[in-house]
Amino acid sequence: MKIAILAGDGIGPEIVAQAVKVLKALARDGLRLELEEAPFGGAGCDAHGDPLPETTLKLARAADAVLCGAVGGPKYDALPRPQRPEQGILRIRKALGLFANLRPAVLFPELVGASTLKPEVVSGLDIMIVRELTGDIYFGEPRGRRMNAHGEREGYDTMLYSEPEIRRIAEIGFRAALKRGKKLCSVDKENVLETSRLWREVVNDVAKKYPQVALSHLYVDNAAMQLVRDPRQFDVIVTGNLFGDILSDEASMLTGSIGMLPSASLDAGGKGLYEPVHGSAPDIAGRDAANPLAAILSSAMMLRYTFNKDEWACRIEAAVKSVLAQGCRTADIYEAGTRKVGTGAMGDAVVAAL
Repeated sequence: MKIAILAGDGIGPEIVAQAVKVLKALARDGLRLELEEAPFGGAGCDAHGDPLPETTLKLARAADAVLCGAVGGPKYDALPRPQRPEQGILRIRKALGLFANLRPAVLFPELVGASTLKPEVVSGLDIMIVRELTGDIYFGEPRGRRMNAHGEREGYDTMLYSEPEIRRIAEIGFRAALKRGKKLCSVDKENVLETSRLWREVVNDVAKKYPQVALSHLYVDNAAMQLVRDPRQFDVIVTGNLFGDILSDEASMLTGSIGMLPSASLDAGGKGLYEPVHGSAPDIAGRDAANPLAAILSSAMMLRYTFNKDEWACRIEAAVKSVLAQGCRTADIYEAGTRKVGTGAMGDAVVAAL
């Protein structure tokens, strides 16, 4: 299994190193891996003047999967837009055809106290948000700025989806629901948006292939409210790029810390880019304070969704649960009565738990 390691910036190299440590521990148990690193994001700018250097993209294309850290930092804020580290993420998603973003929001029992919601509301939370990643208002044309007839500045963007784009992300959502609780909630704004009317029509059509899955629909504003009112009603949520961007961040905070959440971005064949959902946190970079569990859990998602090695993925997830049960906590999830550990020590604890 060829894996491209793109550690990124800020805390990226520190947390990705712990995920690599876990993968190498599994390799000693017989998991066959080939790992190769390349600069990406700000590190790509520093090395080659490009957030996605050609050599890095070549490696990513040749690999079966990509394990990625966060990118960006204040030192890159003044760069021209095409050279900003975040552009590297957008470009690699497009280059690899990664259209389906899977973001689980799982609350480990040991971290119930870290959530801002009451335990009786959030205990047992286990949601999968499936977000379309390459369409919608972020990529639709035309877009730009202009002066109107009154001499005032205007900005405009186009929300655009084609039927094939909706159909393929709906398929991903239904297949994810089949492997879980067999419930799928499609989120749109069908009451006011033509894009959402088409979205709902296509999702309803795809549903005919999956009679085992209970399909429901919610407007995005109601869905946002329901996530904090009764989040356990959801199993899998499928939605577009803009709504998914917002809802997945909302769901992430139900778990107590964004430092716990992995993600997968997949193409039509199952090749994926796996990364924690949190940012590069330059304020704590190099201080051995970052939480590596999201990166480690991203590697588990990689084994499950790209390589179909579910038993190995389960081993990683069980090890993370074991470490949390032992009371190990990085600063973001620390509470009285637990033991605060650094980034490296948390990685070592997961390896030991394996």
